[in-house]
Amino acid sequence: MNKNSSALYENEGVSQPETTSKTSAEKIKLNRAKQNSVDFFTSEILKGNITYLSRAITLVESTNVKHQQKANEILERCLPHANKSVRIGITGVPGVGKSTFIESFGKHLTSKEKKVAVLAVDPSSAVNKGSILGDKTRMEQLVTDKNAFIRPSPSGTSLGGVAQKTRESIILCEAAGFDTIIIETVGVGQSETVVHSMVDFFLLLKLAGAGDELQGIKRGIIEMADAIVINKADGENEKNAKIAKVEFNRALHLYPPKESNWQPKVLIASALHNTGIQEIDNMISEYLTLTKENNYFIDKRNAQNKYWLLATIEQQLKANFYNNPLIKKALEKEIDKLEKSKTTPFNAAKRLLEL
Repeated sequence: MNKNSSALYENEGVSQPETTSKTSAEKIKLNRAKQNSVDFFTSEILKGNITYLSRAITLVESTNVKHQQKANEILERCLPHANKSVRIGITGVPGVGKSTFIESFGKHLTSKEKKVAVLAVDPSSAVNKGSILGDKTRMEQLVTDKNAFIRPSPSGTSLGGVAQKTRESIILCEAAGFDTIIIETVGVGQSETVVHSMVDFFLLLKLAGAGDELQGIKRGIIEMADAIVINKADGENEKNAKIAKVEFNRALHLYPPKESNWQPKVLIASALHNTGIQEIDNMISEYLTLTKENNYFIDKRNAQNKYWLLATIEQQLKANFYNNPLIKKALEKEIDKLEKSKTTPFNAAKRLLEL
């Protein structure tokens, strides 16, 4: 058949030149390799580049072995430039207004030319393991502040409402030049006291008129608090907040003196109306002056480093145990024996540990 008579015939078009030369392609590859190098990451973080700070935190949070190795190298390079910030932990039950308070407090600090990094931990679903990570949405004003950085992270399987890698993220933020690090926890209750082991000042937010006054005489999270702030003290709730302040002050005097020689204080505030924020800032400054003069500040940080060394060893031993092929097979057999009532959990655990 004549090709000109076929409707399916297509004339040959004009050949197009290559859009990217081999030289350009090589330059792009070299540039990508440079951007992904540990040296480039570190230099950009030290310049205060938020993009590479975020990417480094993503590497830190990754479970990929190659990512972890790279993250560890970046952390080692950044460590000499860290430890120059004030670390503040903020916790409280869901609905107490943590995000609103942090935005109000953060804006107050940035107005004084402070650089503020907020590491917010969002709860992960036990069903699908996902997290909303909506803290940036809540902090509309702070997120656009050039002197602020907000990083939401999923809590994952870590107990205590603090992401496993929050401590490493603190080091990266400090190296990037942030002088105030705020850690917001998910607010799951007394188990979240692990945040106390990574901050200099521990602030507990409370609500008035919600039965919280009774919590003042309970041990646990209140005992660790360096200050209690009764939030949402505005409108009709202001009177309740003042009553709650008296109750909490009485309760705090029941506890033995702290090693820091600091007497925890109770303040009232309304993050929504920006009242009480300056007083809270003054109180934290007062605490820092006291603890640095009596050397408690540095002693506490040294104790925290020791705690995290031991915690990391335990975490790694646990990971190595469950990733061992022999253990995986033996564990299945022991579970089968348990289901058939042929052994006890304690004897099964003993045999697995002996392997």
